[in-house]
Amino acid sequence: MENLGKLILRLSVGGLMLFHGVQKLLDGIGGVKFLIVKTGLPEILSYGVYLGELVAPLLLLLGTYTRVSGLLIALTMLVSIPAAHPEGIFHLNEYGGLGIELNALYLFGGLAIMFLGSGKYRLIKQSGFWKE
Repeated sequence: MENLGKLILRLSVGGLMLFHGVQKLLDGIGGVKFLIVKTGLPEILSYGVYLGELVAPLLLLLGTYTRVSGLLIALTMLVSIPAAHPEGIFHLNEYGGLGIELNALYLFGGLAIMFLGSGKYRLIKQSGFWKE
């Protein structure tokens, strides 16, 4: 059952994050660039969104390099939280939830995957800590 739980976590985080990446692939990352620069970070960091929202989710779905992919997603969220939510991490939205709750779910889901690895249900079998 542990491996089934890892598969569900990988498919949900990777599959749902992929929609964000595809949107940026189709519409461009102009909005991301604006937010990154507005935060005071170098514009070049905005291109990392392709790694964190396209490449990493695809690797999660395949079950290869899952630990690296989880880390990439978590790092993407660490950059996106202050850029997209300048009002602060404890700001409540109109429904009473944290404004950053989606970002936080991806952040902690990515970290969980980084620590757990892929499990035995994966399309590409590799060994080694960072390849699982």
